[in-house]
Amino acid sequence: MKRLQIVFSGTLIASLALAACTPAATQAPAVETVKVYSSLPLTGSSAGQTTTVVNAINLALEQQTNGGLVCDGKIKIEYESLDDATAAAGQWDAAKEQENANKAVADPNTVAYIGTFNSGAARVSIPILNQAGIAMISPANTADDLTAGTDTAQYYPTGTRNYMRVVARDAFQGAFGAKWAAKLGAKTVYIIDDTQIYGKGVADQFEANLAANGLTAVGRDGIDGKAADYKALATKIKDTNPDLIYYGGITQNNAGQLLKDIRAAGITAPFMGPDGILESAFIEAAGADIAEGVYGTIAGTPRALLPEKGQKFFEDYRAKYNSEPEAYAIYGYEAASVVIKAISTVCAKDKAAILNAMFNTKDFDGVLGTWSFDANGDTTLYSMLGNVVRNGAWTEAPADILP
Repeated sequence: MKRLQIVFSGTLIASLALAACTPAATQAPAVETVKVYSSLPLTGSSAGQTTTVVNAINLALEQQTNGGLVCDGKIKIEYESLDDATAAAGQWDAAKEQENANKAVADPNTVAYIGTFNSGAARVSIPILNQAGIAMISPANTADDLTAGTDTAQYYPTGTRNYMRVVARDAFQGAFGAKWAAKLGAKTVYIIDDTQIYGKGVADQFEANLAANGLTAVGRDGIDGKAADYKALATKIKDTNPDLIYYGGITQNNAGQLLKDIRAAGITAPFMGPDGILESAFIEAAGADIAEGVYGTIAGTPRALLPEKGQKFFEDYRAKYNSEPEAYAIYGYEAASVVIKAISTVCAKDKAAILNAMFNTKDFDGVLGTWSFDANGDTTLYSMLGNVVRNGAWTEAPADILP
């Protein structure tokens, strides 16, 4: 019995000695989660456009992260798409956008907010996110006053900018529209807007550039986007016999019905609008035959002149989703890419550092080309693109009719 005890004791001592010499198992580093939200109108006729933006954001995450992981697996990016539209409104809704912004603020993991699509919605969420120090980047807002207005304090109550956009603002789009109208041979124009921040703003910029291009406005009206028809307005327009009609606004404010009534009145003057109508929903609302020949402007570069990354985006999108991306999908991809790069640079759940990294984006080599953010959060890419409806689809306008 005594011998057995000695043998056991010796075995125990040897085991303890061996354990002491064995290295401890390496503990896997904790993964920190950061959250990125997007807020876009996914209910109503905007859905066709904005769904492709969400698809593009997901494509960027798939291609630029390892299943959401960056920084050698130390940071995991989670993405949640929010809808800021309601069925009742048929488009974006201020209360819904406020709810989305507050949801992002309440989430302690939130570091970035991709949105909004509509400039009016941005007016709601920028100050909410600003007070929380959360970076906001838009793939589509163009209203000038969001970044370059005289009263920006209403958007940035903290005094620190937190909002950026990867698309050129209306000052450039309105000017391009006026130049294009002149190139098309117009001398007189009738201007219509949908009375919203975006629509009125771009129409104002178009009107401000008329004289410089030898154009004269023979009338201007704002419409009610909920009206049953615009027959009285069409009669008024017909009496002025304009060479071109310019509409500043979005599809969702009854742009299709407006064009129907204009054509029903026998008016054949060319119809031009900004990026707010540059979607298949506009053609569907007006009817392909009636929409044929409509002109539309948008910030951007002709697809053939995009860098290799831009060309590849369209190839990859088609391969993954088996469909063509709409106009703003590439901007959604670019916005997401800026967010991913900032998170990958900071490598910490530090929203202030991520905001700083995003806002100080310089010489970004993206799908749109090489660009930077200026001191206001605006892109330095100002190029504009003209489009025309041909055979029921938006296509790039031929170079010989562009300014």
